[in-house]
Amino acid sequence: MRLVHRYGPLEDRQADTLASDVETADTTLQQARGLMFRRSVPDGYGLAFRFDEPRPRTLHMLFVPFAIDALWIRGPEVVHKKRLRPFVGFGRASADLVVELPAGAAENVEPGDIVELVE
Repeated sequence: MRLVHRYGPLEDRQADTLASDVETADTTLQQARGLMFRRSVPDGYGLAFRFDEPRPRTLHMLFVPFAIDALWIRGPEVVHKKRLRPFVGFGRASADLVVELPAGAAENVEPGDIVELVE
């Protein structure tokens, strides 16, 4: 699975791959653990949290020793983006998909852009 970023005017929409290796955290245990206790994540990696409906979703960086970029997505549209700092970062927004990426991977993503998981 990969994560694709689509942006620009509809008639000239561009597409970039944000992550070519996307893991999903579908169980409650996987979602609770997230990236905790990992030493790093490689470039091209993403962790996706999928939910049935948009609701406020919270991320924390407790026991995560590296910075990440986080995207909150409702439908296919990015509604919030935040760089979370190691150990103390915190973010919250309403979404039905939340994605964690290596710091810098979402540098060109803005709220309103389209980000989709592709099989």
